[in-house]
Amino acid sequence: MVEVRPDEIISILRQQITGFKDQADIYDVGTVLQVGDGIARVFGLSQVMAGELVEFPNDVFGMVLNLEEDSIGCVLFGESTLVKEGDKVRRTGKVASMPVGDSMLGRVINPLGIPVDGKGPIHTDKMLPIERKALGVLQRQPVKEPLQTGIAAIDAMIPIGRGQRELIIGDRQTGKTAVAIDAIINQKYTHSEEAKKNGINPVFCVYVAIGQKRSTVAQVIAKLQDHGAMEYTTVVTASASEPAPLQFIAPYSGATLGEHFRDTGRHALVIYDDLTKQAAAYREVSLLLRRPPGREAYPGDVFYLHSRLLERASKLNDELGGGSLTALPIIETQQGDVSAYIPTNVISITDGQIYLESNLFNAGIRPAINVGISVSRVGGNAQIKAMKKVAGSLKLDLAQYRELEAFAKFGSDLDVSTQKTLSRGARLVELLKQGQYAPIPVEKQVVSVYLGTNGFLDAVAIVDVKRFEKEFEEFALLKYPDIYKSIRETKALSDEAIAMIKKAVAEFSQTFKKSN
Repeated sequence: MVEVRPDEIISILRQQITGFKDQADIYDVGTVLQVGDGIARVFGLSQVMAGELVEFPNDVFGMVLNLEEDSIGCVLFGESTLVKEGDKVRRTGKVASMPVGDSMLGRVINPLGIPVDGKGPIHTDKMLPIERKALGVLQRQPVKEPLQTGIAAIDAMIPIGRGQRELIIGDRQTGKTAVAIDAIINQKYTHSEEAKKNGINPVFCVYVAIGQKRSTVAQVIAKLQDHGAMEYTTVVTASASEPAPLQFIAPYSGATLGEHFRDTGRHALVIYDDLTKQAAAYREVSLLLRRPPGREAYPGDVFYLHSRLLERASKLNDELGGGSLTALPIIETQQGDVSAYIPTNVISITDGQIYLESNLFNAGIRPAINVGISVSRVGGNAQIKAMKKVAGSLKLDLAQYRELEAFAKFGSDLDVSTQKTLSRGARLVELLKQGQYAPIPVEKQVVSVYLGTNGFLDAVAIVDVKRFEKEFEEFALLKYPDIYKSIRETKALSDEAIAMIKKAVAEFSQTFKKSN
């Protein structure tokens, strides 16, 4: 009687399925068992790594996500109709990587680093893995250098520092992307000769568009080009028509490109627009890979999906060059529900949030920032001395105004101090209104906030506040230019500058009254 040995049967089966007799080839070549919805199940490849790129026929690549006992699960980065059951799959031996380099600036690429703007190939030799382990605490230093957004309400009350992770959260159509684009446009100053003289390092930007319409992405690119911001910006796009796996890896590609600048001692700003769509793409991929669903059908590791991405933002210590990577993730809420699964996850990972409210947006307050629940956990460390000095009471004044405003609607008689708080608050709200794509230099913000918080606008009619601010700025630039120059160069508000502001206001108020 012949003894049947299981290992011999497995060996024969493997040889028949793969078509190779060499045992070594079984480790490097596999066979597609099943394909569909951007997912392929592959037999063989028993030595493959998690996250490794594998090559399918017709130049389709995939990334290994599931390592099971007798097969592996891959996500496909190309058209899944090009892959058929029985096709051969080869290992590449490399984890999913993308090309990085300064030649990426000004270009539009997909998450694999391939240009999609029709401007020809990108020439760069350096490749970095898309997924990289975040640096430890010892390699970092505290966030202490401001990243100016050009939006007065943010720079004064919710300051962002280089190396910080600040969440932009709100319903759809509340101006979340506009805040991020303004922040990119405002970095143009950091690339100027004047900024270099004042010791301000340039900031390179990466805008990651996830699951958006191509027309929307094209509009963003057009706006950046109109303002001369594409020179120092790279757009990584995985539009709504792209496969879910590309949308899932897009933010990691953006972070990798940002790390290239950070690790060479420079500064980068990465915007993830938006992580809600990335989480939905990851949920789709996970469910297709038969991973068990959890809360709201998301897989159990969806928190890790975002934490390992956002943890890569950091300010490196001086031994490593002192570079920084700042992250501005965007999250879309449903009817202002910040207690949903994905919003609470990302709020707990980031160093603060800018909450945009649709009620304020519809009331004409733009940017529609709710001061009450917006916060920066870096705070004054991310502000220049001048702004820290003048903006101290601003957030408190506005929070008190919001509270009393609701109370005042009941129409009861108000005492003098309440009336004063309401009057000051209404003028501060008006002062902080700002047009889209019109970032304000920090020295002009400081003077405007000083006027508001020190009562110089209390006698000005609410409808005239913006006109007063604009005309005063023109007057001061003409007659007292040293005010702005000293703030810009010293980053502080000296007693001489304050005296000059008071003198300028007294002089200007006379002409402003006459013009009224």
